Amino acid sequence: MTGKKVVVAMSGGVDSSVTAALMVQQGFDVTGIMLKLWTGDCESNDNACCTPEAIQQARQVAGILGIPFYVVDVKNRFKKIVVDKFIEMSEQGLTPNPCFYCNQHIRWGVLLDKTLQLGADYLVTGHYAIIEEDQEHIFHLKKGIDPKKDQSYVLSGLDQEKLQRTIFPLGNYKKEGVRVIAEEYGFTVAQKPDSQDLCFVGSNGYRSFLSQYSTSPLMKGNIRNLSGSIVGEHSGLVNYTIGQRKGIGSGFQSPVYVIDKDIKNNEIIIGSKEMLKFSSLTAGPFNWISGSKPSFQVEYDVKIRYKSNPKKVNLLEDKDGLIRIIFNDPVRDATPGQVAVLYIQDEVIGGGLIHEVFREK
Repeated sequence: MTGKKVVVAMSGGVDSSVTAALMVQQGFDVTGIMLKLWTGDCESNDNACCTPEAIQQARQVAGILGIPFYVVDVKNRFKKIVVDKFIEMSEQGLTPNPCFYCNQHIRWGVLLDKTLQLGADYLVTGHYAIIEEDQEHIFHLKKGIDPKKDQSYVLSGLDQEKLQRTIFPLGNYKKEGVRVIAEEYGFTVAQKPDSQDLCFVGSNGYRSFLSQYSTSPLMKGNIRNLSGSIVGEHSGLVNYTIGQRKGIGSGFQSPVYVIDKDIKNNEIIIGSKEMLKFSSLTAGPFNWISGSKPSFQVEYDVKIRYKSNPKKVNLLEDKDGLIRIIFNDPVRDATPGQVAVLYIQDEVIGGGLIHEVFREK
């Protein structure tokens, strides 16, 4: 593929900088593009995306590599597709994963479209994941070799059309090796810390962000135990997630946790740690990486959060096109709004939104 024209998504961080360097080293015709995303009032915060400092750092890397670099403004699209969806789902009492939607609709939507408009053959990003093409020209998405950095979970919304136009150069690298390469090139971002949290919410966290940008006021409501007794008052459903212990109140004889959210009645349900065990969930619609539904006669691994450990599961068809995911051993913190991603060993089979979770009986 040497000589092919590619667009590298640059962020001013070490991963995308080394990604660009590797593509130049391998003889590709490289153009760097940074997407200018919506960041509200938090543009100057350390975790914000596309700050003036980050743009300058990416431009400096492009200068060292001798490649063209552009900034493309997608603030309005990002706000509508990612930020507004995050706010809407949070107001519904769900726990969304904005990175999943950003990858699906912004990076592999807006940016991939821009890549093709420029006549480039591939979009290249610094994600830690691997794409492999088999003899039947089916593209497989697999985990990166660095288990601490693997990002296959948030890429589970990609399809065959997107994967065949994508290159992940860092999938076979560990983070320590990436920093070494950055040092060798003299990049000032070589030891730049990894970004933390959501790029648009600011350093005060998502609860503060929602209190500022939510389209509806936070409604206080009852906190109940499983027997139905009212034991307190919550400050708004968006301030709580399943498995949470803080912010519930005191005076209980033993530690209590949020075990459910009754969205219809605007209530928090609390119980003991043992009550956080869930035996199954429904999820969907599923994006199947291969383009077709796999066999349900085999055992899969599932991740129910980006940083969660994989769990053994079996699958059943459920109503309304959803999939019932049944855990071999009960799990904690299965949360509607997050994404359930199915794996066989290190390969992503597909991902779908968690709709409902079911407690062990």
